[in-house]
Amino acid sequence: MQKEVQLRWLFIANLLNNAGAAFMWPLTTVYMHNYLKQSLTFSGVVLFLMSLAMIAGNYVGGRLFDHWRPYWAAILGGTISTLTLAGLIVNHGLWAYAGGLIIVGFGDGISMTVVNAYAATVTSRSNRYVFNMLYLALNVGVVVGTLLVGYLLDLGISVVFMVTTACYLGLMAIVLSRFNVEPERQGSHPQRPRTQDTTPARQRQLIWLIALMIFTIYLSYALWESILSVHMTNLGIPFRRYSEVWTLNGILIIISQPLVAFFNERFKIGTQVGIGITLFALSFLGLVFARQYVDFIVIMVVLTIGEVIGLPIAPAWVDDMAASDQRGKYQGRYNMALSLGRAVGPLFGGMMVATFTYSILFFTVTVMMLAALSLVLWRAKCGHLLNG
Repeated sequence: MQKEVQLRWLFIANLLNNAGAAFMWPLTTVYMHNYLKQSLTFSGVVLFLMSLAMIAGNYVGGRLFDHWRPYWAAILGGTISTLTLAGLIVNHGLWAYAGGLIIVGFGDGISMTVVNAYAATVTSRSNRYVFNMLYLALNVGVVVGTLLVGYLLDLGISVVFMVTTACYLGLMAIVLSRFNVEPERQGSHPQRPRTQDTTPARQRQLIWLIALMIFTIYLSYALWESILSVHMTNLGIPFRRYSEVWTLNGILIIISQPLVAFFNERFKIGTQVGIGITLFALSFLGLVFARQYVDFIVIMVVLTIGEVIGLPIAPAWVDDMAASDQRGKYQGRYNMALSLGRAVGPLFGGMMVATFTYSILFFTVTVMMLAALSLVLWRAKCGHLLNG
């Protein structure tokens, strides 16, 4: 039986998954507040619970990939999300919608981790290239989803759920037809019990520090998705300008692939992560001083350059260090840290702004990211793991 899923099918599956998910995130606050007449706090709680469900899905997806059939794990995640969204086409009242979002979060959490774990088994290209392609697919999906949802909502909420369900049906078609492979997961220690972690201790330590770094990064990134819209409008910048900044982010990620290839070919993986995350973190320091729209444009350019250099290859670094029979487990840990950061970010940002100021918030997250990055690079250098 075939040992790996072809990269182009992983790319399309990730694109469809994230395009479908991107319909839901920006829709939630608008739909609950403007259509269902709920408070912003209530919609925030629902999104937080959705993130927690996604974290649970990340964990379950990793366990199932390592200890069950990966193919059936992929089918399970996609089926949960698809059936739930199909149900929301006909019943999208308050509690059906809120509960549906949480269930979709769980299904998407499984799918995210399983796709990442499948990607870790691809041997036809370098894992840096593979994970960069997945990251590109993610962002193309997000751009497509966020651009279309505004137009589709004018046609009715049922139309939004129909198109979202169609994306997930496309994902399921690919999973059913292309994911039925048996990846190699046993490595050089097939005689050891599957419950024993065969990943060396120094590499486990570095993986956990990378997870901590990813948590701080996505906690900070979530501020752009929540707090920054309010901050920019408070400065007199129209909301449509805020939306344009995200469009710029997506376009830059797509056109910057030659830059990514340059770094992939010439730098150790740890060095590349260090350069990218440093730029990403320092962009938040720039927010302390930003007052005009052009300031936010420049900051987003710096953030995006740092993002494309450092973030896509972080899961590839984790893959380099995880034992071959522990790929699902550690890709799950990585995605749990990412989802937890997204969940905590808006809450943390709101509390910081309420207690202190926007400037102190931006300075604090900059220090958090740089401190976590310093721990990662220190551990990698001490363990001679800068190249995985």
